This record gives sequence, C-alpha cells and structure tokens, in this order.
Amino acid sequence: MDLAFTAEEEAFRTEVRAFLAAKLPARLADQVRTGKRLTKADLQAWHALLNARGWLANHWPEEHGGPGWSAVEKFIFEHECCLAGAPRIVPFGVNMLGPVLIKYGSEAQKRRWLPRILDGSDWWCQGYSEPGAGSDLASVKTTAVRDGDHYVVNGQKTWTTLGQHANMIFCLVRTSRDSKKQEGISFLLIDMTTPGVELRPIITLDGEHEVNEVFFTDVRVPVDNLVGEENRGWTCAKYLLTYERTNIAGVGFSVAALERLKRIAATQKKRGLALADDPLFAARLARVEIELENMKTTNLRVIAAVAGGGVPGAESSMLKIRGTEIRQELASLTRRAMGPYARPFIDEALEAGYRGEPVGPADAASAAAQYFNNRKLSIFGGSNEIQRNIISKMILGL
Repeated sequence: MDLAFTAEEEAFRTEVRAFLAAKLPARLADQVRTGKRLTKADLQAWHALLNARGWLANHWPEEHGGPGWSAVEKFIFEHECCLAGAPRIVPFGVNMLGPVLIKYGSEAQKRRWLPRILDGSDWWCQGYSEPGAGSDLASVKTTAVRDGDHYVVNGQKTWTTLGQHANMIFCLVRTSRDSKKQEGISFLLIDMTTPGVELRPIITLDGEHEVNEVFFTDVRVPVDNLVGEENRGWTCAKYLLTYERTNIAGVGFSVAALERLKRIAATQKKRGLALADDPLFAARLARVEIELENMKTTNLRVIAAVAGGGVPGAESSMLKIRGTEIRQELASLTRRAMGPYARPFIDEALEAGYRGEPVGPADAASAAAQYFNNRKLSIFGGSNEIQRNIISKMILGL
C-alpha cells in the first residue's frame, strides 16, 4: 500500500487538528499529558463532544452512525488525538461491542443498543476473563441455563476494566457442555443492575481501582439479549478480540509517549549531560523509535484490510505483541529518565488541581504509576505468549 498521504488526507488532518484545537478542553489535555487521573465524567464529556461531531464511532458504517472514514483517515484521527492529549475513547462499547452487534446482532438489537452506545446512555464493560480462563477463554465456566424466555446465569468474571462505572456487561457464557469447549459458548448482554450481580473492586499494583471481579448468582437475562446463535458465541468472541488486540497496540499512544520521552530526555541531565546525548540512553531511545515506525506501517496494513471487509488474523496478534512491548519500553525509559523523582509518589499528585508538595518535574508524578500499570499490557487481551502460539498456527502451520 502507498504510505504517503494524499492531498485529501492531508486536508483531513488539518480538519482534525482544527477540531481538536477548538473543542478539546485544555484542562483534559493537560491531565492526559501529565498522567493525571480522569473521572467517568471526564471521559463521558469527551465522548459527547466527539459524538456531536459524528466522530465517536469512527470505524462504524455510516448507516449506523459512523463517519464513513477510510482506514487512513481513522489512523490520522487517532494519531492526532494522541498528540493533542485527548482522552482515549473507552473501547468496550464503541470499539468492541459495536462491531460485534453490527456484524452478528439482530436488527432489533442494533436499533436498541447502537444509539445508546453513541449517546452514552449505556456504559459497557467486558465479561471475558475468569479465574482459570484468562488467555484460554474457551475454558469459561460461567453458565447460562435456558429457563423459558430467560437465561439463568451463574459464575464469576475477573479483571473487568472500569466495571465500577458500567451499567451493562457483554459476557461469554457456557450454554452447553455436550460439545467441544468453543462450541458450547454464547455471547450474552447483561444488565449490571439485575438482582444477583455483585461487583467487587481489585486494587492494582499502582494503587488504582481500575479492574473488578463480577459475580453472578441466579441472574435472569432475557433471551433477546443473546447475540448470534446459542452455542456459537465463540465466533463473536474471536471477531471482537481482533479489534481488542489491534487497539491494545496503541500506536497513537506510543507516538505521544515517544514525544514526551524525547522532551524529558532533552531536559533531564545525567552527570551534567542531557539524557538525549547520553550514548546508552540515546541508543535505547533510537531503538524503540525504529520499532515504533515499523509498527506504524503494520498497523496501517491491518486497518486497511479491515476497511476492505476483511478481519485481521495473525497480524492483530503481531501488533498486540510489538505494540505492548513498545509501550512498556517507553514507560520504562520515562521512569528511568525521571531518576529519583520516579520513586513512590504522592497519590494526591495524580488528581486534577493538585497544589500540594512538588514531586519534581511535571512528568514525574505519573512516571512510576504508568510504568507499573503498563506491566499488564502484555498479559490482557490474550497474553503475548498466547499470541505467539496463534501466529505459529496461522502462518507457520505449527
């Protein structure tokens, strides 16, 4: 594919930059750039601004509320948003469930759920992983037993990101034990306010409440909330995972992190020498920049394949591996560049409007927290070891 942008695409880039300059609140951009915490209200406010412009679900077809962008336009938009310091689009409704509903959902499900994703009426979370069924999702044990017009759901999900904000969860549930593991799974939409749903927080290594456990005890879910066919939910699951793994690569986030790291390296000193001029640090910085440029090209190819009607296969696993490794290396180098300022931090310094004791340079407060938080990137969405197995089977036939 031609990697040079056309005049029309450059004009689109200018349009995106103008929108961000006019509509992205400076307060939110500053919080993102300095690693401050974002509230649910912050994320919803940014979603609303994008939805008002018709740019929230930027990879959905126009008939369902998307802008009808090409793969390159979507790439440009995400790239510019990250450079401008825009909050991420929370992926669970827009980027994960939306495409599944568009491809496998009934017309009634599309009419009901897609508009509610766009206008923020529903906040979705993902119910895939379980104790003993993380990367091996086919081993899920949460059951859904048919009882008239409802399924009765019992089981547990874990590592449910931002579930504390959600009112809806899409789940993989086992509806049959009489066939191969993958053939007895269904894809079910569950209202989190239903009696029998219990959510418990998990506090992560960086001290954040980002993930949760969700327990289901005799939860009654309408049969109308089944997406696709009963016992055929594995097809939906695989389709969704290709989007999740491609997005985890986070090319735009890495580009923004690299720019931040370069700025830090130009100002932080080691033995009187700017880090950017330190041979060892400069070599690691150059290596990660080369790897990022290579990944950009692969990302464009995968997005182009999706835009052409295809579904990324082994390529999404490649992006997941390299993308997460690059993001982890950038976080590691940033923490290293901060030196003693990246030691255990003042928790309140990560809140917007903090005016307390200084914790060193502006980038220091979040350096350790982001480093620890990014350790999870190579595990969730299917661990990188699992992704290498997928690549071996799909490309090498092993």
